[in-house]
Amino acid sequence: MKKDKAEALGFVPQKDIVYNKLLPYADKLDIESNEILCKIKGNLARAVQLRELWPGVLFWTRKLSTYMRLYGRKFNKEDHVLFVNLLYELVTIPKLEISMMQGFARLLINLLKKKELLSREDLELPWRPLYELQERILYSKTEHLGLNWFPNSVENVLKTLVKSCRPYFPASSTQEMLDEWRPLLCPFDVTMQRAISYFELFLPTTLPPELHHQGFQLWFQELIDLWLSVQNLPSWEVHLVNLFARLANDNIGYIDWDPYIPKIFTRILRSLNLPVGTSQMLVPRYVTNAYDIGHVVIWVSSLLGGPSKQAQKQLTGLFKSITSFFHPSNHGRWLMKLMKLLQRLPASVVRRLHRERYRKPTWLTPVPSSYKLTEQDVTDFVESMMQPVLLAMFSKTGSLDAAQALQNLALMRPELVIPPVLEKTYPALETLTEPHQLTATLSCMIGVARSLVTGGPRYPEGPTHMLPLLMRALPGVDPNDFSKCMITFQFIATFSTLVPLVDCSSAIHERNDLTEVERELCSASAEFEDFVLQFMDRCFALIDSSTLEQTREEMETEKMTHLESLVELGLSSTFSTILTQCSMEIFQVALEKVFNFATTNIFETRVAGRMVADMCRAAAKCHPAESLKRFVPHCCNAITQITANEEVLGEEELDKELLWNLQLLSEVTRVDGDKLLPYCSQLVQILQLTLHLKSKQGYSLACNLLHHMLRSTALIYPTEYCSIPGGFHWPLQDYLPIKDWGRPGDLFDLQIQWHVPSPEEAAFVFDVLDLLLRPELQRLQKYAQGEQGMNRDDVLQSLSIVHHCLLGAGNLLPPLDGEPVPGLVESLVSLEETTLHTGVEYDLIRERYREAICKVMRELLRYILEHSEDDTKSLFSIIKIIGDLLYFKGSHKQEFDSRWKSFNLVKKSMENRLHGRKQHIRALLIDRVMLHHELRKLTVEGCLFRSVHRDLLRDLLRLSTSTYSQVRSKAQSVLFTALGTYNFCCRDLIPHVLEFLEPGRSDVTQQQFKGALYCLLGNHSGVCLANLHDWDCIARTWPAIVRSGLSHVMSLEKPSIVRLFDDLADKVHRQYETIGLSFDVPESCSALGLSMLKSGNPTPSMPVPTAEELEEGRQKQQAKNLDAVQKYEKLVSDLLDCLSDRNLPWKFEHISIGFLSLLLRDDHPLPPQAVLFFVKSLNHDALIVRKMAISSVAGILKQLKRPHKKVPVNPYELSGFMDSGEVAAGDRPNNQWLQYDSSCLPRTQQAWERCHFVEKTHWGYYSWPRKLMVYAPLEEQPKQGLRREEMTEMEQIIYDHFSDPAFIDQLIEFLSLEDRKGKDKFSPRRFCLFKGLFRNFDDTFLPLLKPHMERLVADTHESKQRCVAEVIAGLIRGCKHWSFQKVESLWMLLCPLLRTALSNITVETYTDWGTCIATACESRDPRKLHWLFEMLMESPVNGEGGSFVDACRLYVLQGGLAQQEWRVPELLHRLLQYLEPKLTQVYKNVRERIGSVLTYIFMIDVSLPYTRPTASPRIAEFTERMLLRLKPLMEGEEEIQNHVVEENGLVEQDERTQAIKLLKTVLKWLMASTGRSFSIAVPEQLQFLPLLFKIAPVENDDSYDEMKRDAKTCLSLMSQGLLYPAQIPQVLQVLLEIAESSSWHARYTVLTYLQIMVFYNLFTFLDDGQAVRDVRGLVIRLLEDEQLEVREMAATTLSGFLQCNFLCMDGPMQARFEALCKTRLPKRRRREPGSAMDTIPSADLVRRHAGVLGLSACILSSPYDVPTWMPQLLMDMSAHLNDTQPIEMTVKKTLSNFRRTHHDNWQEHKQQFTDDQLLVLTDLLVSPCYYA
Repeated sequence: MKKDKAEALGFVPQKDIVYNKLLPYADKLDIESNEILCKIKGNLARAVQLRELWPGVLFWTRKLSTYMRLYGRKFNKEDHVLFVNLLYELVTIPKLEISMMQGFARLLINLLKKKELLSREDLELPWRPLYELQERILYSKTEHLGLNWFPNSVENVLKTLVKSCRPYFPASSTQEMLDEWRPLLCPFDVTMQRAISYFELFLPTTLPPELHHQGFQLWFQELIDLWLSVQNLPSWEVHLVNLFARLANDNIGYIDWDPYIPKIFTRILRSLNLPVGTSQMLVPRYVTNAYDIGHVVIWVSSLLGGPSKQAQKQLTGLFKSITSFFHPSNHGRWLMKLMKLLQRLPASVVRRLHRERYRKPTWLTPVPSSYKLTEQDVTDFVESMMQPVLLAMFSKTGSLDAAQALQNLALMRPELVIPPVLEKTYPALETLTEPHQLTATLSCMIGVARSLVTGGPRYPEGPTHMLPLLMRALPGVDPNDFSKCMITFQFIATFSTLVPLVDCSSAIHERNDLTEVERELCSASAEFEDFVLQFMDRCFALIDSSTLEQTREEMETEKMTHLESLVELGLSSTFSTILTQCSMEIFQVALEKVFNFATTNIFETRVAGRMVADMCRAAAKCHPAESLKRFVPHCCNAITQITANEEVLGEEELDKELLWNLQLLSEVTRVDGDKLLPYCSQLVQILQLTLHLKSKQGYSLACNLLHHMLRSTALIYPTEYCSIPGGFHWPLQDYLPIKDWGRPGDLFDLQIQWHVPSPEEAAFVFDVLDLLLRPELQRLQKYAQGEQGMNRDDVLQSLSIVHHCLLGAGNLLPPLDGEPVPGLVESLVSLEETTLHTGVEYDLIRERYREAICKVMRELLRYILEHSEDDTKSLFSIIKIIGDLLYFKGSHKQEFDSRWKSFNLVKKSMENRLHGRKQHIRALLIDRVMLHHELRKLTVEGCLFRSVHRDLLRDLLRLSTSTYSQVRSKAQSVLFTALGTYNFCCRDLIPHVLEFLEPGRSDVTQQQFKGALYCLLGNHSGVCLANLHDWDCIARTWPAIVRSGLSHVMSLEKPSIVRLFDDLADKVHRQYETIGLSFDVPESCSALGLSMLKSGNPTPSMPVPTAEELEEGRQKQQAKNLDAVQKYEKLVSDLLDCLSDRNLPWKFEHISIGFLSLLLRDDHPLPPQAVLFFVKSLNHDALIVRKMAISSVAGILKQLKRPHKKVPVNPYELSGFMDSGEVAAGDRPNNQWLQYDSSCLPRTQQAWERCHFVEKTHWGYYSWPRKLMVYAPLEEQPKQGLRREEMTEMEQIIYDHFSDPAFIDQLIEFLSLEDRKGKDKFSPRRFCLFKGLFRNFDDTFLPLLKPHMERLVADTHESKQRCVAEVIAGLIRGCKHWSFQKVESLWMLLCPLLRTALSNITVETYTDWGTCIATACESRDPRKLHWLFEMLMESPVNGEGGSFVDACRLYVLQGGLAQQEWRVPELLHRLLQYLEPKLTQVYKNVRERIGSVLTYIFMIDVSLPYTRPTASPRIAEFTERMLLRLKPLMEGEEEIQNHVVEENGLVEQDERTQAIKLLKTVLKWLMASTGRSFSIAVPEQLQFLPLLFKIAPVENDDSYDEMKRDAKTCLSLMSQGLLYPAQIPQVLQVLLEIAESSSWHARYTVLTYLQIMVFYNLFTFLDDGQAVRDVRGLVIRLLEDEQLEVREMAATTLSGFLQCNFLCMDGPMQARFEALCKTRLPKRRRREPGSAMDTIPSADLVRRHAGVLGLSACILSSPYDVPTWMPQLLMDMSAHLNDTQPIEMTVKKTLSNFRRTHHDNWQEHKQQFTDDQLLVLTDLLVSPCYYA
């Protein structure tokens, strides 16, 4: 096969689209594709060498992607590599315009999509250019200032691009990447996220095994240790998980995951975020940063199998522990995640099985055989998933996820999957009361249909279920329940597609080679006929009930309702599927039946009529000859008889019978064309009778008949879709249909029967056109020339006939031809269109009807617009005709799209992902080939723009700006489609659109004005003329939009016009992407172009460009760059001219300023006049203008920033310590010089100059970069304190304004106004403005601003304070490069200001000051800011100004220190020392703030791998000191009350009260730190546990004081913490001790703590046998506690542990409970009246209660099923119904709970009990004891 192919083509294609070979004209395609490929290679290569990015390269790369859509990768390997290399070079051109970059990137992704086609030997791509591209775009330094505008899609495109190139990175790249990004790994900094996401994206994981030492082995240990040591799910952990998932999937069998598996599963379980326990608080960050399920399933499915089988064990555990969450009665935000897990995991395992067993081997590393999944592995996996999937079938989110899961599971193990689903389906089909159950089970059955019908060796009895299912599904065709009806149709259609409906029952007697199952199937197949007839009866009943009622007949609703049309679709497709699959005998019976139904009744044509006609059409399509014989003569006779009466032709309301017969006839003619020819004369006769009926309904049906008749004869289409080629007409001895149940189509032997128009059919089509179309055209032409009058209805009727002729015969009419429109763009390469062959040889001798229609329509259009513009119906019709003239070749785009969509849905629901290789059923494959044929017909982009197209587009533009809005909007949508079709036609059209907006024209109406604006706006998907990414177009449209504000028809009173302008401005802002000014092509591209021109097979026919041509190309390119800059500057000056017009309404002024602000760029400065405008606008009256000006001036200042020189330094020399070689992060000798050390701060000029400032906080924490860059000394930097004459023009403008006191006064006044009360925040834009001013002009403007700052600081109004905070933050950040004297004098000024500010701080302003200081300290060397820190540290908590000011000062200080992370250990120590004595604060707000500050102080103390002990304060030491002070609380047994007595003025508070105050602060710290730090200091926290258990209250009651609530919160948060295996014994030890405590509150709380802790660390616990035994012992011991509440909680805990399979119900446990139950109670004494009842329960009663509680826990632990041991336990329970309280109560509760949870499926559960047990149980559940 491949060899023949190669000879025909001259090369071996990489991978072409296989469906091309099945088209009826397949023999012509090789020549065609070679021609196109030659053109693409030649022109693309020349365009690159001639340096013409636009239009040349862009045009031909688009052609290449179209080529790939039509032919796949039909080029040889050499070309493939050339294309990839060329596009890689193009994508990575440094200054490439962003939209081009995206276009090239998408094509490159497509070229690299099938990675098996190119191996690492064929292709190597460097990684660094891609990294630089990502860095430049995703982490752009100028985007936030508005100097770059990137589209939203760019991030995804870039990521996918890296993914596609990743397999081809060189072997050395891993080490280079680690060197590049390791220094960024500072866990306290945002760079951590950046580094890890780069690792996830770039690190190659598909290296061959011999290169693993250069691949993942370099980083695996380091990163997995990092992941295991992080406990609090920071946002970057998700990226790590994604990386590990990819690594595991690419290297199955080469990494030993076993040691990590329990930890992996524990973390997956935690990430699902499930609610556990009674009163659980979720840590908020878990909700946002959960793992991505898509990657989790890849990881899990890669871990399965292998020698140890450990992952499957844990996976089974995981599903057992979460199964109950899938029950439909549970619902929450976690459910979506669980369903996703369920749906994707089987799909992922099937993908892996396919890869191991069925995929062709490629260059990618194969899985070693010892690690492949064995049969046993697959069985275990399927078994572990069945229970949750069966529960999820009825979930509230719908059954789709479960159906997809079942489909994949059934592919692997049908015998395990299908029977339980059947068990649920049969009862559901019987019940009438639960429709949801029916729809859910049927949709799951559809998923497993193929596995069921195929049977196969694993599940041979599967097919026997098919008939019973089909027969029982019939009642679902129910007119009253829409959703049931639809799912039943889908169900029946699915099964009948898979199975030939042939009666084989006679084969039992004729053949003796049948197996038992086959005999059974044969005899069952006798029921098929019965099934088909019953189905038809059901459908007829459905139709009868949906006839249009009289009421709707009167109203003018011609359409069906949405639901009716869906039912119609379902009915017709199901019926046609059934008939396609029928044997001829059954078909004859069905045809008879449907014929009788259709001809004995008369239906109205709107609803019922359509459905019946559809059924008749289905019959006619399957066997045209037999069906036409019945229908055509019958209908023709009826019509002829009725129309014999002359009056009929003129009637408005026609006879129902006539209409119905016409409708029926028009539908049954939609069949195979050559079967229709014998009847053509009769049909033409009918048309002549009916096309000119007066009644609109009548002639519309006649037009449909005309359309369908022409279409059937003129189009190319497959004529049958049967599941076996050639149908089922063989004798049973030779062919047994039951063997073909569920058989896939064979791609290489599809035997498609095509209908290709024969010469007779083509002749017939043209005869009909001559007969019926020509007279209409002549009439219309005469009318248009004014020679003959016609009324409107006649015009409409004529147009309708013309349109239907065009629709019917469009395939045979050659496209419009004409001269190309010259001079739209100039190019050095040819921009020719490619014509595709679509199976039709146009007959050029016949009349060219397309041209004829076109000519008449244009004349008619002119006539109507001049004489009767209000004839909108005719105009609508003309618009449709123009659209079809332009590009209708037999199919419409939207029909194609919806068919493509439904094809994909059906394919998904029935595909076999396990075996792959396109094993779809035959009908689907034929459909796909047909879609490919239509795709070729619809591929029209890149058409030449000819003069005839231009004329039609201008007509459309005229219609788009006409009087009536509906006409306008219809014309616009056709226009937009056309604009996207023809090359460069927008340039031709834009001037014509803009004419309507010119202010000078007095002849424009408001409608034309609005129409033109809509034309500029475009629709949501197509071209937007106002915003084409091209200087020529924008330079025209933008100024025109602004100037249109002066037009006389523009009125801001009309809301529709105002809204239009808003939409326009909004769309431009949303869609604008920075347009390139540089179109350079690097040399490397030209070289590749040359080698492409010289490449063979097929060799391009273009010559290599000569030296002159190359020179011309170079000059053209430079000219283009210059031209772009000139256009850019002209556009800016045009917009400024508009703004200078005094009459321009304010709205347009704002639009214009908006446009201007989009034109800021980072590669070209804004022209001076625009700078002047923006600076002036800072003091504009309108707030919105001021806001835009602030952003823009900040951007301008960035443009004017002078570059500062950097020099490399050697960190090892600076520190005096050498590089040790291993990874050591954290505080180490060689990064100590970076830290803040008050003994050697740079307080003098010399010290300042000697000091190497490293501004970014992350450098040096993890490891040093290859080259550490710092700023060069002051004398090498740009000069400071420039005089005015040394400045550039732009700088002078800014200098002049900001040196003007009046300007500054006004500016500050505006900036200190409040905008929205209570909503204002510190504005980063204003901060950027001031930062830019002080950075570019150092302290020039400080003297003018100083008085304002002093004034504002003293004013306590929030807007004044905010303004000064923004200025100060800008000042501190802007003085980065000032000389020492300037900085020192700055701080002399700032420190007093800040002191004043902090003493005036208020509730409204404290966050702004916090932001101010945090912003000021961000990315700054702490040694530079020592003045600030020393001032803030003076005494933050001194009580001056009350507790509030103290809290605020702490907040501000914390903001500054947190930005400095690990570089200020000394300050942190000082602060801690200062705070420790003050921890006993009385005020809550100060306490909370101190708690938060403590968190930040200890943040740096992390236990991450490879990290040295920190020099910052450590938690362990602090905890020790705190515990000493809390000792008084630990010792006593009495309860800790919150009695802080202040009133009586006693000075000496005893130790205990002090300790309680301290405890409150410590609680705040514990609460704050659980959510924020990375790793939790477990050993330290454990020491506080006994205290917390003592305080925490048991009931949920908000009236408790703050301390108790906090203690409870702390416990809840701590119990969710992630534990390491080593920490489990420590925690259990503490819990066991507390369980001995005398306070029952503490014992009770231990249980709630235990529940959450175990679930959140489930697999880590299960991995440790001793821990499980300890927990079990603890719970069982507390079951016998003397306090009733503790006993009950212990029972709940036990039941939870049993339910999540942490503990299992075993013999000894059951025996123990049964023994406890039998404890004898002492006889009750008769009490003396009046004596006190003995309140303390006796020990015996406690033990007996414990036994009953144990049994109760076991029973409640399986709420949704009845395990084997359950009945016996229930019997044991029932014996205790009459015991003393509290036992009786427990028994009653248990029984009522059991009844509640098992009530739904009681029919199923009943089977588990014996009859005697059922009697007892019935007595209990409906027992008199409730009423006794």
